[in-house]
Amino acid sequence: MPPDPSPITLVNSTERIWRKREGRGQDPVPLLVSLAVGLAVRFLAPRPAEVTPQAWQLLSIFLTTIAGLVLGPLPVGAWAFLGLTATVATRTLPFTAAFGAFTNEVIWLIVISFFFARGFVKTGLGDRVATYFVKWLGRSTLGLSYGLAISEACIAPAMPSTTARAGGVFLPIVKSLSLSAGSKPNDPSARKLGSYLVQSQLQASGNSSALFLTAAAQNLLCLKLAEEIGVKIANPWISWFKVASLPAIISLLATPYLLYKIFPPEIKDTPEAPAIAAQKLKNMGPVTRNEWIMVATMILAVSLWIFGDTIGVSSVVAAMIGLSILLLLGVLNWEDCLNEKSAWDTLAWFAILVGMAGQLTNLGIVSWMSNCVAKVLQSFSLSWPAAFGVLQASYFFIHYLFASQTAHVGALYSAFLAMHLAAGVPSILSALALTYNSNLFGALTHYSSGQSAVYYGAGYVDLPDVFKLGFTTAAINAVIWGVVGEVLSN
Repeated sequence: MPPDPSPITLVNSTERIWRKREGRGQDPVPLLVSLAVGLAVRFLAPRPAEVTPQAWQLLSIFLTTIAGLVLGPLPVGAWAFLGLTATVATRTLPFTAAFGAFTNEVIWLIVISFFFARGFVKTGLGDRVATYFVKWLGRSTLGLSYGLAISEACIAPAMPSTTARAGGVFLPIVKSLSLSAGSKPNDPSARKLGSYLVQSQLQASGNSSALFLTAAAQNLLCLKLAEEIGVKIANPWISWFKVASLPAIISLLATPYLLYKIFPPEIKDTPEAPAIAAQKLKNMGPVTRNEWIMVATMILAVSLWIFGDTIGVSSVVAAMIGLSILLLLGVLNWEDCLNEKSAWDTLAWFAILVGMAGQLTNLGIVSWMSNCVAKVLQSFSLSWPAAFGVLQASYFFIHYLFASQTAHVGALYSAFLAMHLAAGVPSILSALALTYNSNLFGALTHYSSGQSAVYYGAGYVDLPDVFKLGFTTAAINAVIWGVVGEVLSN
């Protein structure tokens, strides 16, 4: 059996590949196009009478920032900082307003979630849990796929980073099993086993992320943005799970089987997989002290996330308590936190994007846009269910233009939620449906999310298959979530 790649090494190399892809050098064409978008809005497009000059200028800077996130003239964090500088230098926003989102609790909760994910990878706990499922269910290729998918769903609420789960836990296991079966990356033998396992795990991961509020960073951000517009969900962790559980579990169970039929592996049986997993568990030895601490800490954190509203402990305070325990007991050290560059990068650009979006809401841009869209929808005499379908589909497939789920949420979630409300769609339905879709569109393309980049970078799937399977699975998820959601709403 080939040796497993080091999870920490794999996560770090994945971050470098992802960042390189995002940056794309200092290409002047994306730079000029991004600037042209904002300048055209500022100086060529007529400003509506109901929009103030300050709001219109902020909109032009925001659109330039979003264009840069899509086209990538600079790395995301650098480009966002330029946008922030522009808002302050042009006096569009005062310094305190421009930097106000850096104190946002949800953003700090997302940052801390990266540290939790690092703890799972560093201790090997996530790897151990997944390997147990391979041992129990891995006698066939289909069973192996179910074992990996179910194990991700089990650790998702306590490991709030889909990318970290992919790069630090599941891809090393998939690669090891595939290589042991003679399925090599960038080779015709990839279709033996690796191609199917990679695509099955990627497509199922969106449902794992949608199943729990704390399973992905963008979930927390969506609910925060919804709250700023006036849509507040009581007891969010439990309410989220009640609505998501049935469609997510059905999609999670359907995905491996459907991909098994439309993208079949050449190897149908994997009788050696349980033995490989058993040997790996033996090599790992008994559960370590740090793994037990990680288990106990995450049980505490998840419990506080679930019941925190009742006892007066906010989600971010629960996360801070958990991280403090990991630091005090030596599971993580401060060097681990400092080396988690993706967390600090996210803090920088995410806070900037959220801050701009919040100020656009305060200055009336979002309400103006939503009213314009509502009038267009009303001109077609659409009922609110029809408007709901049009807006949800638009929000979903616009993601072909984005290379990040969180960037998409920060740029468009508030506007689309306001459009839903203006069209008469029930508020809670609107907020949750947009959030669930923010997870499901993460597998559309090879660039649509961090986990997509991780799995595509493994070299087991060709680009045409990525797009074909991404669209097909999206359609299947739309049917499952739509039908089940309709039944639950009735």
